[in-house]
Amino acid sequence: MTKLTQRLLIATSAALLVGASTVALARGGNDCGPMGGMGGMNGEMPNGPRAEKMQARMGEQFAKRQADLKAKLKLTAEQEGAWTAFNTAMTPPNMANMPRMNPAEMQALTTPQRIEKMQALKAERDTQMGKRLDATKAFYATLTPEQQKVFDAQSMRGMHGGQGGHHRMGPRQG
Repeated sequence: MTKLTQRLLIATSAALLVGASTVALARGGNDCGPMGGMGGMNGEMPNGPRAEKMQARMGEQFAKRQADLKAKLKLTAEQEGAWTAFNTAMTPPNMANMPRMNPAEMQALTTPQRIEKMQALKAERDTQMGKRLDATKAFYATLTPEQQKVFDAQSMRGMHGGQGGHHRMGPRQG
């Protein structure tokens, strides 16, 4: 595996991990015994205007980041199709439509059954991650070496707490 592929995989993994952590934190805490993570007042993701507003804001931020990336890449007409496929694959899912664990159902299961259920949900997320990786590789292959440098720099920017980034790798500075 090349360093570039490793970096892309790490960046994508970190983004998904942060997303999963955010979902777990949004759900609350620990009303599912030692396994935790089923929290919130009723264990469900927020619904209604607040959730819609959050989803809209996240979508706007994603669209802005993608537009900035596209502008910096200076894509040719021949690369537009690959960009569209890449952008479609990378679009975050609607949180309201994401599969999640039903707290009442989970409490009725044994610990091994709960773990199996969580593993099944993880397998679904892994499938989505694989699709994103494939789309990234296909798009990346259409880029010139100069564009690849821009792409790499932009994808790592968020990993180091850059503009709009929330991820940190390694020890904190300062």
